[in-house]
Amino acid sequence: MSQHDIAAIDSNFNVSEAFGRDDVVMRNCREEPFSVHGVFWSEGKFRRMPREVAERVSQGVSTLHQATAGGRVRFVTDSPFIAISCVIPGKGYMPHFALTGSAGFDLYADNEYVKTFVPPYTYTTGYQSLISLPDRRKRTIMIDFPLYSHVGELFIGLSPDAVLEKAPEYRHSLPAVFYGSSITQGGCASRPGTCYQAPLSRHFDLDYINLGFSGNAKGEDAMIEYLASLPTSLFFLDYDHNAPTVEHLDATHEKLFLAFRKTHPETPVIMMSRPKAILTDEEVKRRAVVETTYKNALAKGDKNVYFLDGAALTALCGNEGTVDNCHPTDFGFASMAKALIELIERENIIK
Repeated sequence: MSQHDIAAIDSNFNVSEAFGRDDVVMRNCREEPFSVHGVFWSEGKFRRMPREVAERVSQGVSTLHQATAGGRVRFVTDSPFIAISCVIPGKGYMPHFALTGSAGFDLYADNEYVKTFVPPYTYTTGYQSLISLPDRRKRTIMIDFPLYSHVGELFIGLSPDAVLEKAPEYRHSLPAVFYGSSITQGGCASRPGTCYQAPLSRHFDLDYINLGFSGNAKGEDAMIEYLASLPTSLFFLDYDHNAPTVEHLDATHEKLFLAFRKTHPETPVIMMSRPKAILTDEEVKRRAVVETTYKNALAKGDKNVYFLDGAALTALCGNEGTVDNCHPTDFGFASMAKALIELIERENIIK
């Protein structure tokens, strides 16, 4: 039996490309009362930053800024089901990354995970999916966008007589900004709602923007300028993995922080070294670069800067939290989220 035949004997694996019902009213998620967060629509697709800025940074960022990591749409409805129809150009196949993470959408109701809109293994340029809810009542719905796919459009389907209202504002509506590597972007979470920013956002009711760029977060001047320009409530600096060398990290890390601090004199900044329990000699040096930026800030009297060692980020999972000794599994991301939540609460960073 081939791997594709499993749906014939276990219906839980049967992902239909059709809704199987004719009472679904589709609406564009870009229209009110839906509210889109973490991404914006421009030139035919959702993006995480302006195209012209991404092109100034690098070819890699020009491509990756179109991946919708951290994107969310929120609304209130009493529909007994939620359906989606999405346009996703291309496929996100990787040998060590679940397709539900790279190309799936997650459904949350009243801040609790319900189910994932699972992409069919054979999808080409998009797919349709429907999830039934256990009963009919008003809920605040959130749908997390894919981590490593480009999304051209997202339509949301509800019952014809459903209530549809705007979701409440985030309690912390000024977004946090995360800048970093493929780990920051969410590789290799099994689904979008388990990358480390997502549980942190749900815990604190905090809006956020994910500026993780797989293999391409290198602290370039154009990126530094863009990060320094963003209104933000909390800044996470997490690009150790993508700096080509220790020397490159040393030349850009404090430079990036100081540029951000110049335009955000009071914004809390959390610096993180790579989430790894056992370090090589080079990784020890990289950790020292990040910690030096932190210590220099403290020496200048900065009271809104924090350092989280990568070992602390792996405290829950140890060396068992990755798929390849680099990219976290859901276990690894849960460990990172736990450490960050504990730091933020202990230091009262988010009031």
